[in-house]
Amino acid sequence: MERLSVKEVEYIAFRLAQEIFSFNEPIPDFATRFPNILESCLATPFATFGGKSGYRSLVDKVSILFYLMIKNHPFQNGNKRIAMTTLLVLLHKNRKWLKVDTQELYNFTMWIAQSPAKFKAETIQAIKKFLKGNIIVLS
Repeated sequence: MERLSVKEVEYIAFRLAQEIFSFNEPIPDFATRFPNILESCLATPFATFGGKSGYRSLVDKVSILFYLMIKNHPFQNGNKRIAMTTLLVLLHKNRKWLKVDTQELYNFTMWIAQSPAKFKAETIQAIKKFLKGNIIVLS
């Protein structure tokens, strides 16, 4: 299963997020991100304990990554745009894609951002359901 590195988020997802998901507020320079938060977001889906992964499938891994990139705010601004782009890049690296309307993905992302932290488990389950309902295999 392919992963994303910090450099990939910087050079691929970050630049794509600036170009594709443009809003009135620009995304600040990558160097202004909060230290270690992005690294934690990228490592969590692949962490193991006792040799076992807490996130076994691709959907499990991208769901927690998507959630953490939105909720942990690794950047000063643009977290939701970068999270959406990172999700798409990671899926593409693993020969998958989302067959979903851009507005629907945006609305879903906003819903996650507004979800109360106490409903983390339920929100992640909703992300999994959303992904399973919209994910396609690339040929």
